[in-house]
Amino acid sequence: MSKKPLPAYEIGSGNIFADLGLPHAEEHQLKAALVVQLHRFIKERKLSQIAAAKLLGVKQPDLSNVLRGHYRGYSVARLMKMLTAFDQDVEITIRPHRKAGEAGRIIFNPPAA
Repeated sequence: MSKKPLPAYEIGSGNIFADLGLPHAEEHQLKAALVVQLHRFIKERKLSQIAAAKLLGVKQPDLSNVLRGHYRGYSVARLMKMLTAFDQDVEITIRPHRKAGEAGRIIFNPPAA
């Protein structure tokens, strides 16, 4: 029995949105990371979507959409504000990029689980 060759592949950049060539890829990546944390806190507290939506000040169908990745109408600031409802501090740090002459980047460091 001969082995089939593996299909060609590329190693991703770490940002699927950039790999797909979508505009504003870093913003999409940041929003997705914030939503993952939001989902984690809802699960940890064992909240229903209705209870979580009430805590966050949104309607349940809107929260459902956000948790399913439909967060286009939500700004990064609004998603960060939602995390503060779960007794979380959200820190923004600005520092020089390590490589002079290159554009800076957005880095999200989630809390240790």
